[in-house]
Amino acid sequence: MTRASSSCDIAIVGGGLAGGLAALALAAKRPDLDVRLVEPEAIGGNHIWSFFDGDIATRDRWLVAPLVRHYWHGYDVHFPHHRRTLRMGYKSITGEALAEAVAAALPAERIIADRVKHVAPDHLLFGRGGRLDAKHVIDARGAAHVSALTCGWQKFVGQALTVKGGHGLAHPVVMDARVAQLDGYRFIYLLPLDEETIFVEDTYYSDSPDLDAELIRERIGAYAAWREWEVTGVSREESGVLPVVIAGEFDRFWPEGDKVGRIGTRAGAFHATTGYSLPDAVRTAAALPKLVDRKDLPAKLRERAARGWRRQRFYRLLDAMLFRAAEPAQRVRIFERFYRLSPRLISRFYAGQSTRGDKLRLLAGKPPVPVGRALSAVRKFDWK
Repeated sequence: MTRASSSCDIAIVGGGLAGGLAALALAAKRPDLDVRLVEPEAIGGNHIWSFFDGDIATRDRWLVAPLVRHYWHGYDVHFPHHRRTLRMGYKSITGEALAEAVAAALPAERIIADRVKHVAPDHLLFGRGGRLDAKHVIDARGAAHVSALTCGWQKFVGQALTVKGGHGLAHPVVMDARVAQLDGYRFIYLLPLDEETIFVEDTYYSDSPDLDAELIRERIGAYAAWREWEVTGVSREESGVLPVVIAGEFDRFWPEGDKVGRIGTRAGAFHATTGYSLPDAVRTAAALPKLVDRKDLPAKLRERAARGWRRQRFYRLLDAMLFRAAEPAQRVRIFERFYRLSPRLISRFYAGQSTRGDKLRLLAGKPPVPVGRALSAVRKFDWK
């Protein structure tokens, strides 16, 4: 199949979170532009993205508010020696919600279900033939050049379980670490989607990106049995491997000579410790309508990503402590200590907005890792 050559104002490659939000923001604020979204699979994929109220600035909430499918007024954490409820708004959006919103915002002919074999600053070449010219191409296809980074990994498998008679949870459990500490720091993440449906994600902060999905499914089943849930079905499943960045060179991750604009994880725009990209994806999408008229849009997007990389330096230091100073089975102690701190500090941490005082508080006192190894991790840390 060949596709006739065509042209548009903005071509967004990748219909995941960053690309989908960018398309929605441009459709809402710049209806004068011809925006095309290129995604070979389902827009939004089979994902649930969650965020805290503090992650999104009030001025930007218009973009995600229509996508929210679940909302809770607080969440729990459970550790071997500590349990806590935090009164902090927590919301979830789904890939299906993102797909529905994009389909409503863009004419059907502007959503292109094809693979891209070549991306240039002003055009695309499609896998099935044809070319799309654009004033600007924005690459939102997900992380690239991870080899330029030194990473640990956050990996997971999640399943939405149907529980006969109900699961009994009123709000999420962001971390249940009362499980065997295998393959690094392990915890269970729980989202009660309705009275009988619970999303259970088995998550690992691991030295390896290898993911044995079948083994983790068995562990999810064992956790459900420990909870005494009678599971009658699985309605959805997702998995992922996210980089937890310890060090790296931004100029290698996004070379200055690469003139294609990037957003989302493709631009390195994610929290270095949690791997979450939603807060930055919202900020970038909300900023795009005022940026897209600039001829130097790719350079501006790269400058934005570089500033974000520099702001993440402190979180990379924490990751170095996590992966280089703590024995894998003892990493749980770091997170247990973190969740004894003030709710506001915790909120700012997740939003990537930690203050100087927050940083001092996080590093103060006796570290929950061997002191010698902690000092060694700091000495060897790449401060770029």
